[in-house]
Amino acid sequence: MRILLTNDDGIDAYGMAVLREIAAQLSDDVWVCAPLTEQSGKGRGITLHDPIRAHRRDEKSFAVSGTPTDCVQIAVNDLLPEPPDLVLSGVNRGFNLAQDVTLSGTVAGALQGMSLGIPSIALSQCLDFDMDIEAQWEASRIHGAPVISALLSKGWAKNLIFNINFPDCDDAAVAGVEMTRQGFRDLHDLHAVKRVDPRGRNYYWLDFHAHEHTLLEGTDLKAVAENRISVTPLHLDLTHYETLNSFKGVLGGAVPKKVAATEVVLEADQ
Repeated sequence: MRILLTNDDGIDAYGMAVLREIAAQLSDDVWVCAPLTEQSGKGRGITLHDPIRAHRRDEKSFAVSGTPTDCVQIAVNDLLPEPPDLVLSGVNRGFNLAQDVTLSGTVAGALQGMSLGIPSIALSQCLDFDMDIEAQWEASRIHGAPVISALLSKGWAKNLIFNINFPDCDDAAVAGVEMTRQGFRDLHDLHAVKRVDPRGRNYYWLDFHAHEHTLLEGTDLKAVAENRISVTPLHLDLTHYETLNSFKGVLGGAVPKKVAATEVVLEADQ
């Protein structure tokens, strides 16, 4: 089995070293094609207006001046002798839960593998940034390969990926593994911090507030909060089918000719 590794934290990130350890337990044909610099939060971004350069680090390792999506595309198109049998993206430094998956370059790397017809998995290690780094990666390092192996033993549909999040605890405290659905944070974490540069001009840093969230049963958020490994199947179809069906009586057939006086009404989250 040929395995392609990528990430969004950069090829020299600690999580890539952990991912190499995980992949080595599954195969001896492991390739790395990862960003030269950190690409966190880039989502499925691609590089359109600049050349993308791939720098060979060793026989099976390349650092790319682009996004995780660029990395997977270039690796499959040109850098690998044959397409990989599996794409692993991660291990991300920090969680990719709930709404995070739409921003995550880690998840995007796996989605690009999927779009090329390759089974793909995203892996993230929930962690406390103030703790010693090596002690924090036990859950992913120890349990990564067995969890991936279990998924491979069953196989899955071509139009989805698995998003795995390992809890922020040592191996002895891992309470199990759970198949989960994508959760939703009930408060907005992201906010803009306004500052002033030495020339008196405004600039902004995007930051996150720490909030407690409602932890619904069966979600990725609740699983990792209770020290379980969360495994969530994700796909790219973002259609809300209930709304699609309910609005067919409003918009369907002839194009509306008049503008009605209305107000915006948003129902509770569906």
